[in-house]
Amino acid sequence: MPVAALTARQAISEVSGLLAAPGPQTLMYVNAHSMNLARSHRRYRACLADADLVLNDGSGLAMAARVRGRRFPANLNGTDFTPEVLRLAAQEGLSVYLLGGRPGVAARAADRLAERMPELKIVGHHHGYFRDDEGAAVAARIRETGADVVLVAMGNPRQELWLSEHLPATGAALGVAVGAFLDFAAELVPRAPRWMRQAGIEWVYRLIREPMRLFTRYVVGNPLFVARVLADRVLAALR
Repeated sequence: MPVAALTARQAISEVSGLLAAPGPQTLMYVNAHSMNLARSHRRYRACLADADLVLNDGSGLAMAARVRGRRFPANLNGTDFTPEVLRLAAQEGLSVYLLGGRPGVAARAADRLAERMPELKIVGHHHGYFRDDEGAAVAARIRETGADVVLVAMGNPRQELWLSEHLPATGAALGVAVGAFLDFAAELVPRAPRWMRQAGIEWVYRLIREPMRLFTRYVVGNPLFVARVLADRVLAALR
């Protein structure tokens, strides 16, 4: 899976280029969970492979790069980097639509983001709890707002699949799959302490807070990802 190795400044420059490019463009983030899921989900894997920009999220990707003798200059996770995308949109006078989360989450996130970025133009929002056969109607609703950027927070792989199928119909220049970003932006889910984020163990904090929901993803998924990375390295050495 191709993942860009960029500094934050370089990544913003790339996003600026996407916004200026003809046709709808997509920005997606991948972490260890994403890579595990992509291994067995063909359509999701195709979405990531076709994305215009894929950024690294978390310590799992950093470890995988080191095993290959490479490194990522920065941890460009969606929670920290998406606000930079929004600041860029505000600077360029572009409008934003928020899609996803439970009912009320996107609206609350819009209010909080407007408080933190008064210059940001948010033209609409919609929750993510709609049926798959309602996707076209949601896209049409977004098109009516004239949004330039659409943030989609519906979890992997649904958000990426939705963008792949419906982004052109929205009329937006850029679609960004943002995971739990709206929950954090709405201040409904607290971030880990800064020292945990800097140490690359924010996942531990999230696991402690939501053990039932995240047990399989982290306690099973992380070791599985590490094992696959090491196995890939061994196979590469034997070729």
